[in-house]
Amino acid sequence: MENIASAIENTELEKQASRLKFFIYFAAGMAGLLFGLDQGVISGALPFISQEWNLSSSAQEWVVSSMMVGAAVGAICASFMAKAIGRKKSLVIGAALFIVGSVGSGLAGSADMLIAARLILGLSVGIASYTAPLYLAEMADKNARGKVISGYQLMVTVGILAAFLSDTAFSYTGNWRMMLTVIAIPAVVLILTVAKLPDSPRWLAAVGRKEEADTVIKSLNPDPQAAHEEMTDIEESLKVKQAGWQLFKTNSNVRRAVFLGVLLQAMQQFTGFNVIMYYSPKILSLAGFSTTEEQMIGTVINGIVFTLSTFIAIWMVDKSGRKPALKVGFGVMALAMAVVGVCMSLLEAGNAPISVSYLAAIMTMVSIAGFGMSAGPIVWVLCSEIQPLKSREFGIACSTMTNWITCAIVGATFLSLVDTLGSAHTFWLYAVLNGLFIALTMYYVPETKNVSLEKIEQNLMAGKKLRNIGI
Repeated sequence: MENIASAIENTELEKQASRLKFFIYFAAGMAGLLFGLDQGVISGALPFISQEWNLSSSAQEWVVSSMMVGAAVGAICASFMAKAIGRKKSLVIGAALFIVGSVGSGLAGSADMLIAARLILGLSVGIASYTAPLYLAEMADKNARGKVISGYQLMVTVGILAAFLSDTAFSYTGNWRMMLTVIAIPAVVLILTVAKLPDSPRWLAAVGRKEEADTVIKSLNPDPQAAHEEMTDIEESLKVKQAGWQLFKTNSNVRRAVFLGVLLQAMQQFTGFNVIMYYSPKILSLAGFSTTEEQMIGTVINGIVFTLSTFIAIWMVDKSGRKPALKVGFGVMALAMAVVGVCMSLLEAGNAPISVSYLAAIMTMVSIAGFGMSAGPIVWVLCSEIQPLKSREFGIACSTMTNWITCAIVGATFLSLVDTLGSAHTFWLYAVLNGLFIALTMYYVPETKNVSLEKIEQNLMAGKKLRNIGI
């Protein structure tokens, strides 16, 4: 009878642990969804905002890029917040700011007010993009960590698609204010969910609350032996003190790792992918699709392609490897951008057949697929793998900040480039950059598939060339 009672108790504990993990993964997924919603929503709203307020190209660029500027600041703030007040409270603050920014965007009475609201949205996205993967990494089972974090990245693409669908629904009435406001609803759900969740056991242990950390671990893992081993691992890892800035100043190998992380994020953004995401209706109008319905349907299809192609990356990253996927992805994007440039050149010359417009639209989708299967998720994986343990937080903070700064540059220059160079030359420029990134990948990027973080760090500190630190 005693054994039966013990078995029933263990089964109940396992069910409770599974429910808790589900809500943890759900909350982090909602944070990813918010990230994607904010990235996608402005694409459909911008044409209506621009028409109502008669915005110049420069003003449109500011409306788009202000979010990324805020996100860069938010990511920096999040690195301090997550350490000072914990991952859970940081997520709640990020969600609350998202609500303020979304509602403020919908109520904006001028372009300046909209830009200010989108700066607040950016702060929330920067906090979420730093804190949610960190929270997931510290709460997920070791054997499920990679899959769970990949799921977070997938939810970002789902958020972009959901924003495109929402924009399309509201486009028939031109209600851009509802487009920008309705995305606040998931943030409310996130706050309600996170309020009932525990904080990360690693953070609790780091601030001296070891009994609480032990309680959280036991609630996540009903096996006493496994829970004890996890607590021991956390205590051992906390003995490794982060000294990122000091190491960056004194150790050239740490500087090389930070350089590679920064380079990877810059390469990811200068592929031109976010040009398509943020200005999809504008690009489709340049390609000859003049009606709002055509532009919005094309934008939704782009979102679907991005979501589906991310599944390819999840499948390839541990089978074919990181480096081959990047080379293929950059190659696909270079070819697609070059063809889009040719199509734009023919359309600008006039009297081009309708097939040229369809070819341009298809090639933008091909470019999106190339990004989704490679640089989109894989750059984030590499940036977390190449940094030495003692400077990992510093290195990842540098690469994340670079991502948002370069994203802001891309968002703030596209329309100006089109006005100055023409649409054809703008896409050819991005084609050349993607070709350059193939060469940079071959020369600098290592293959880290099936290589332990300890081995990568050992090779880096031994002075091996960056492309060889995974060998």
